[in-house]
Amino acid sequence: MLERTLKVLEYGKVKAQLAKHAASSLGKEKIEKLTPTTSFEDAVKWQEMTDEATNVLRLKGNIPLGGIYDISAFAKRAKIGSTLSPHELLNISSTIYATRQVKKFIEDLLEAELSIPFLEGFAVELIVLLDLERKINFCIGDHGEVLDGASEKLKTLRQQMKTFESRAREKLENMVKSSTTQKMLSDAIITIRNDRYVIPVKQEYRSAFGGTVHDQSASGATLFIEPQSVVELNNQLHEAKLKEHIEIERILMELSKEVAVEADPIIQNVGLLAEIDFMFAKGAYSQKIKGSKPIMNNKGYIKLVKARHPLIANDVVVPNDVELGKDFTSIVITGPNTGGKTVTLKLVGLFTLMAQSGLQLPALDGSEMGVFQSVYADIGDEQSIEQSLSTFSSHMVNIVEILKNVDSKSLVLFDELGAGTDPQEGAALAISILDEVYKRGARVIATTHYPELKAYGYNREGVSNASVEFDVETLSPTYRLLIGVPGRSNAFEISKRLGLHQDVIENARLHVSSETNQVENMIASLEDNRRMAEQQMEEAKAFRKEAEETRQDLQKQVNEFNEKRDKMYVKAERKAAESIEKAKQEAEEIIAHLRGLQKLQHSAIKDHELIEARKRLEGAAPQLVKKKKVTKQSTAYSNKLEPGDEVQILTLNQKGHLIEKVSSHDWQVQIGIMKMKVNEKNIEYVSRAKPVETKPLATVRGLDSHVKLELDLRGERFEDALMKVEKYIDDALLAGYPRVSIIHGKGTGALRIGVQEYVKNHRSVKKARYGEASEGGTGVTIIELK
Repeated sequence: MLERTLKVLEYGKVKAQLAKHAASSLGKEKIEKLTPTTSFEDAVKWQEMTDEATNVLRLKGNIPLGGIYDISAFAKRAKIGSTLSPHELLNISSTIYATRQVKKFIEDLLEAELSIPFLEGFAVELIVLLDLERKINFCIGDHGEVLDGASEKLKTLRQQMKTFESRAREKLENMVKSSTTQKMLSDAIITIRNDRYVIPVKQEYRSAFGGTVHDQSASGATLFIEPQSVVELNNQLHEAKLKEHIEIERILMELSKEVAVEADPIIQNVGLLAEIDFMFAKGAYSQKIKGSKPIMNNKGYIKLVKARHPLIANDVVVPNDVELGKDFTSIVITGPNTGGKTVTLKLVGLFTLMAQSGLQLPALDGSEMGVFQSVYADIGDEQSIEQSLSTFSSHMVNIVEILKNVDSKSLVLFDELGAGTDPQEGAALAISILDEVYKRGARVIATTHYPELKAYGYNREGVSNASVEFDVETLSPTYRLLIGVPGRSNAFEISKRLGLHQDVIENARLHVSSETNQVENMIASLEDNRRMAEQQMEEAKAFRKEAEETRQDLQKQVNEFNEKRDKMYVKAERKAAESIEKAKQEAEEIIAHLRGLQKLQHSAIKDHELIEARKRLEGAAPQLVKKKKVTKQSTAYSNKLEPGDEVQILTLNQKGHLIEKVSSHDWQVQIGIMKMKVNEKNIEYVSRAKPVETKPLATVRGLDSHVKLELDLRGERFEDALMKVEKYIDDALLAGYPRVSIIHGKGTGALRIGVQEYVKNHRSVKKARYGEASEGGTGVTIIELK
C-alpha cells in the first residue's frame, strides 16, 4: 500500500486508537509495524484470529497479560556472556510468570471446550520456565535488590556490615552526646561522607579532633571529620561492602548464566506473547467500536451494512449502506458540498485497509470486503506553493501516477474528479478518466460537482449514480448515502427557504434548459420513490420480526407442552410399575400365608379364609384408571342431581356423595372424611339410594330389622369403609343391638388398624376388641355399644 494512501485515509489514527488496547510494549511495537496485507489467505486468517480474541473477551472478560516485558535483548546479552542487572532479571522473572499465567488461562479455556485453535497453538509452543523464575525470585527482591538469602556468604557479610555500622554509630553518638564535645559541633548529628561515618565539627576546633577531614561546608565554617576512634571500624565496614559488591556480582553472573541456558525459549516466548497481545488488542478495539467480522472475498466485492466511520463520534456518525463490485464496479457520487461525499469515500477506503489488517469493522453482521492488491486515493486539496502546482495540477499528478499502476485488483478513490479547471473540460476529463479506470477492471468511487456526470451512470453499464441526501426543510445534509439516485443542486429550494423573492427564483428557472429541469424532476421523483420504498421496507421488517417472535413463542409453548406430557408419561409408567411390583409382593405374601395355613392345620382351608384371601388378591391387582364417558344414565340425571347421590369426581377419580348445592354450578361433596366444593361439570352421576320404608320404632328395634349383626368391609377402600362403619354404628344403635361385628380381614393391616382406632374413639362405642379364634381372630373387630 502507498504511504500516501495510508496517510490520506487516516490509517495512522486507527492504529493509534488500536495501540491504546495493547497490554505491553510488545503489542504496541507490533501495532506500530502493522500494515494491510495483500494476501487473501492472510487477511482471512487475521480476521479469524481477531474474532477468536473477541469471543474470548466476550465470554471471559479479560486475559492476564500484565507484567510482560520485551526481554529478548536481555536474553541475547546473557547468551554472549554479559551479566544482567537485578532489574533486568526481575523483568525476566515477571515475563516468565506472565507466560505461565497466559498458558494456564488458555488451558482453562480448552477445558471449558471453547473453540480456540489459534490460542491452542500458541499454548503448545509457550514454554514454562518455572525453575528459572524461582531462582531469580529467590535472589532478587520486588524492588530489584539482591536478597540476603541469595547466598550464605552474602548473608554473613551483611550481618558483619550491620555490626560495624552499629559500633561506629555507637561511638560517634557517645561523642555527640558528650557535653564537652557538643560545643565543638555545628550540629549534634552523625552523617556520611565518602561512604564513611563523620560528624560536623566547627572550624576552630579542628585541632581538638584527630582523624581525617572528608568534606567541609560551603562557607568553610564546618568540617566533616572522621574521628580516629572510628577509622578502623569504617575501614572494616568499607572492606565488608567491597566483599558484598563482589558477592552480588558473582550471584548476578550465576543467574545470567541460567538465563543464557534458557535464552532461546525466552526469545520464543516473547514472540508468542507479542502475537497474543497484538491479537487481543484487536479484539478489545473491536469491542470498543462495536465491530463485526467481515466476510472476506478475493472478487473485489464490497458490501457494508450500516457502516460507521471509526474516527467519528458515535453520537454524530450516520450509518450508511454501501455496495460495490457485483452489479456495478463504479459509483459516481454527486451533490452539494459538506454533504458527506468525502467521508463516504474515506469510509470505504479505510474499511478496506482495516479489513486487510485483521481489524473488525464498525458495521452490522453480513458485511463483506474484498482483498485488493492496491488502494489508490486522490483526496483533498494538495496545492503546493513550493512546486508551483495549482489544485488541478496537484490532482493530475496523482491521477497520472494512479493510471500508471491501476489494474483489476485495485480500489481507486477520486475526490472532486476534474475540479479546479474549466467546468466543461473538467467534466469531459473526469468522464474519460472514469472510462479508462473502468476498462482496467478496477473498483472505483468518485465524487464530483459536475452535472454532466449525473447522466454518466445511466449511459454506462457497470456504473451507478449515488448522492448524499439533503434536507431542504432544515437546509442541512442528512449524511445518508443514496445508491442509484444522483444528487440535486437544491439551489432554488435553498434560496426560497432563505427568503429570496419568488419572482427572482421563477426568472432564474427560465435560464435553465428544459433538459436540466427534466433531470432535476426525475431525480426528485427517484428520491421520493426511494424514501417510500425504504419506509415500506422498514414496516415489512417490523411485521416480519413480530411474526417471527410470535412463531418462536408458539414453538416454545409447544415444546414445553410436549416436555410436560413426556414427563407425565414417564411418571405414570413409573407409578404403574410400582403398583404392579407391589401387587406381586402382595400376591406372594397371600400365597405364602395360605401354604402356612395348610401346613399348620393339616386340613382344608375354611371357606371364609379362602374368601378373604381371594379379596386380598383382587385388592392387590393395580387399578388402571381410565376416563369414563358420560353414560345415558348419568346424562339423564345430570340436570337433576340431588343430595345423597353417589357421584364420581372426574378430576380426582374418586367417588363421593352429594351433600348440598352451594351455588348454581357448584356442589359440596363428601369424599371419605373430606368435604370439598366441586363444579358440576366435574361430577358424574353413579347411583341414588332407594327410599327406605319407614317402620314403627318397635319393628325397627325388633328381630326383623333390616340391620345385620355384622358389617363386611373386605375389599372396601379405606375412606369408604370408615363412612360405612359410621353409618352402621348409627343403624345398630337404632336397632338396639348391644354388640355387633365388623369384618375387615387381616390383609396389610391398614384397614384393620384404621377401623380399630375409629371405633375406639367413637362416642357410642363402649368397648372394642379383636374376635376370638372361633369368631374370626384379628380379621374381625367386636364392638359393644352404649
